[in-house]
Amino acid sequence: MLVVLPLLLLGAFLLHWVSVLHALARRRPSAPGEPAAFDWHFFVPCRDEEAVIGTTVARLRGSFPDAHVWVIDDDSDDRTGAIVAALAARDSRVRVVSRRRPHARLGKGAALNAAYGELNRFLPEGTDRSRVIVCVVDADGQLDPHALAPVSGPSGFGDDDIGGVQVDVRMRNVDEPHPRALGRLLVRAQDMEFAMACSGTQALRSRSGAAGLGGNGQFTRLAALDRIAAAERHPWQGGALLEDYELGLHMLLNGYRTTHLADTHVTQEGLPDPRRLLTQRTRWAQGNLACARYAPRVLASRHFSGTAVLEALYTFVQPLAHLLALAVAATAATLTGLTVSAYGWAPVGERAAAVWPLLAALTLVSVLPFLGWGLRYRRTYAPTRSWPTGLGWGLVLWLYAYHLFPVSVRALARAVRGRGGWAKTRRNAERSPAGPVALDH
Repeated sequence: MLVVLPLLLLGAFLLHWVSVLHALARRRPSAPGEPAAFDWHFFVPCRDEEAVIGTTVARLRGSFPDAHVWVIDDDSDDRTGAIVAALAARDSRVRVVSRRRPHARLGKGAALNAAYGELNRFLPEGTDRSRVIVCVVDADGQLDPHALAPVSGPSGFGDDDIGGVQVDVRMRNVDEPHPRALGRLLVRAQDMEFAMACSGTQALRSRSGAAGLGGNGQFTRLAALDRIAAAERHPWQGGALLEDYELGLHMLLNGYRTTHLADTHVTQEGLPDPRRLLTQRTRWAQGNLACARYAPRVLASRHFSGTAVLEALYTFVQPLAHLLALAVAATAATLTGLTVSAYGWAPVGERAAAVWPLLAALTLVSVLPFLGWGLRYRRTYAPTRSWPTGLGWGLVLWLYAYHLFPVSVRALARAVRGRGGWAKTRRNAERSPAGPVALDH
């Protein structure tokens, strides 16, 4: 069991990697559409975002002058409310959704549902809601000024069956200097993660019409949100830790398809601080664990293809697979310790000598996909850098992937203790908070 299980996990990872490469090889550029055929509304959820919100709103209004920008102030303790109120006073296409405790600060999904309600009250009766598009942009997000053309094209909302479109996500500060080498490498690893592994997985999911929706650069058709609201009371799940991914699941369960477009992108800040990264990824892993409750509905749904079912289940079980791998490693270490205490190091040394070629081969096989991502990333996004640099970046990505193991442990511990609070990720321009940034419920 201690040998078979790691082999099975490695085999599943390699099979997924090969499938992703095949999907990337078959991905084709998206034809542009006509953005003027749609009515665009940007939702920007904010909680204590005075450091970035003014720039974000100004960029959205400058890049998309015909769109409306809805800023959701989730009872901020800083100057966010005053900043967005001043912007709205000068620009009729900037609108503020103000929330107050105890009905505020309950998670991003609850804030987005409030904006959805305000949008419903704003739109005139008789509006063609299939032509109204909502885009969620993070408070630090910067959307490609040309994004609406591919999003409205035949691969996007030009197809009436498409309910949601997710665009590529990139780290804006990947080439910015940072005083610590670890900080620079962390931001680079996050950029590779989104540009290579995540984008490749999305290419695979898009082939079955089941791309995952993210919290930044997420476009949805208002008619699709309406259908979800009719079935689930709200489009976004209020207290969800992964309200974006859950929205995509509900969209598929209600008969729409989702897709991912790599022809355009949204940028955000990569996190150079390990503690903030750990907090963010723990929330994501805990959200994945919570989404496992959808497995029976996914399996029973006629709207999920076989491939889409496998992709969803793969996402649900990832944290559990990491925990299982840790359990195997802990068991092996315990057995080794017991053997050494009973018989000395000689039996352990003999066994290690017998299996080390296999262990070396398995390690090499597990590293090679990441080295391939590093080289592909260098060729696509940093062609002026040398190929040894690309190999080094791939090695960094391999080491970076091990953060998923402590993250999965923390996520399970929080779930067992009933801690489901939604923690806001502190921006790089913010000072360290004096108190807690999340409210557990």
